[in-house]
Amino acid sequence: MRWTSLAKWNTLRNQMLIGFLLVMLIILTVVGGITFNSVSTLLKNNAERHIQQTAVQANGRLDALLDKVDTLTTQIATNDYVQKLLLREAAGIPSGFNERQSLLQIANSYMAYSSGIQSLELYTKDYRRLFPLDEIDLGSRVDRDWIAAADAAKGRLVWVGIDPRQPSMVLAIRRVSLIDRSYSAGGYLTVHLNRDYFVMNDDLANEAPRDGEFMLLADGKGTPITSDLSLADARSALEQEGRDVRLGGEELIAVRQSSATSGWTLVLLTPVHATTEGISVLRTAILVSVGIGAFLFALLTLLLSTMMTRPILKLMKTMRGARLGGLKPNPSPAPAVAALEIRELNNTYNQMVTDMNELIRVVYEKELTQSRTELKALQAQINPHFLFNTLEAFYWSLEDKGEEELARIVVAMSGLFRYVIGGASGDEWVTVRDELEHAERYLQIMQMRLGDRLSWRIEADSGLEEVPIPKLLVQPLVENAILHGVENKLGPGTVTIEVARSERPGYAVVVVRDDGPGMDEEKVASLLKGAEGRPAGSSRGTGVAMANVQRRLKLYFPEAEAEGEREGDEGRSQGQPGLRIESEPGRGTTVSFEIALPGEKADGKTSEKPGEEGDRA
Repeated sequence: MRWTSLAKWNTLRNQMLIGFLLVMLIILTVVGGITFNSVSTLLKNNAERHIQQTAVQANGRLDALLDKVDTLTTQIATNDYVQKLLLREAAGIPSGFNERQSLLQIANSYMAYSSGIQSLELYTKDYRRLFPLDEIDLGSRVDRDWIAAADAAKGRLVWVGIDPRQPSMVLAIRRVSLIDRSYSAGGYLTVHLNRDYFVMNDDLANEAPRDGEFMLLADGKGTPITSDLSLADARSALEQEGRDVRLGGEELIAVRQSSATSGWTLVLLTPVHATTEGISVLRTAILVSVGIGAFLFALLTLLLSTMMTRPILKLMKTMRGARLGGLKPNPSPAPAVAALEIRELNNTYNQMVTDMNELIRVVYEKELTQSRTELKALQAQINPHFLFNTLEAFYWSLEDKGEEELARIVVAMSGLFRYVIGGASGDEWVTVRDELEHAERYLQIMQMRLGDRLSWRIEADSGLEEVPIPKLLVQPLVENAILHGVENKLGPGTVTIEVARSERPGYAVVVVRDDGPGMDEEKVASLLKGAEGRPAGSSRGTGVAMANVQRRLKLYFPEAEAEGEREGDEGRSQGQPGLRIESEPGRGTTVSFEIALPGEKADGKTSEKPGEEGDRA
């Protein structure tokens, strides 16, 4: 009921109105969106450049703090007393208590120049601590990797970052080089600084989060040293890459600066909304423009659609009258004042009525012809039905007389005839399972004539039994294998039929192999040439089976490409699209072809029912 009430509004005028209006809205929306995004991007880029300048200044301040500590530790490392003490330690003369106690005065005098240094520690080159006065080993205070880095720096200060044993401190280490010994390693100097020493955004540090710019300093391992954010937000910001960072559902612009002195990273974060203030005015202007444009366009479209559909409505009344009174041409032509398109529509309607009357007559005659054809087809079914009933009678007669072997042969012949003549559908396609069962029935019949001289083996990979294959492709190849392989061999012979997945994705390969006398290369080439150009009506013994199979393979699987001519260690192989033959005198013959797997390759196109199969040669 609801659909019926809505259907009356489904008119051409309404469709034109809604269609044009939607197009206009889409265009205005896209243009407005592009404009809005362009302005937003411009504001973000300007804000990013401003933040970049701030980050460069902050990074300069950071390098100045680091240089100050580097200069101070350089003075300590080159102090005459420290050099003298480490020279004696390198010569194997241990320092006394008073000598080590004197280092306290030196350390205090230098630490007075920097409020950020919490403590200084001096170690010998064998990691024994000289100052403060205890026997703590350097390896227990600093990781071996950082000691190795200090050795590689050859006297330059190495910034470790957050001290893993004192998270409230920042750790730096440098190797003390002995000037009187050609700057060889004499010991190590470690510096512990308060993390507050690196706070460079005091004004922002006291503000509430998300109100302005945020500054974050992280060491080389990505551990925050100082930050205006919470620890979780700081780590999240360091894990994210790119310009845009999202924290707690809010989007921020991130600018990163790396310190060449320490390898630390300085990150400045600014909320996006702070950079796009005033964009709401532009958004309002765009929405108002879209609304006004949509209203004017809807009004214009309504007028235009009414002018176009009114003549069509009059023509619809004429067509409705023709429908109620029978399929007749419109006797009254379109008025002269009507548009060219309306007059052409009227003429087209009259021509359509004439063509439909002619089509009705043709369809009626076609139905009569089809009925006669179906009657003839029903009559034609009587002959194979009579043949199957006769073979059935032979079977029961042989069963009653105890001729079980002959009875099995008759059953095989009945199945053979049923398969060849076709089922009710008359389809050219069967499954691999049906084709292999048909080939096995043929082998059973041939075993009656050859006896123990014939044996066979049939194999198919799992999942390939239901693959579609054109009917009667395998049996002609089996017939050739028996006629030219097993019968021409002294002693028993074997015919092998295999169905396996091909090396090419999307294909399966069907192989028929015999262990007969085989053929030389010239015979194989002649056989393939004959199969390629053999006429369909060739008689028995002229290779009609190979030619028939070859032509049908090309029709059903035109996309299959041949592997070309190939020579191996055990024989010769030649092929083209369709059949491939591998044979060598005294080694038997192998004939194979590929079929497409449904779902992986498209099915081959249908063709007419194949003609009579003959022999290979």
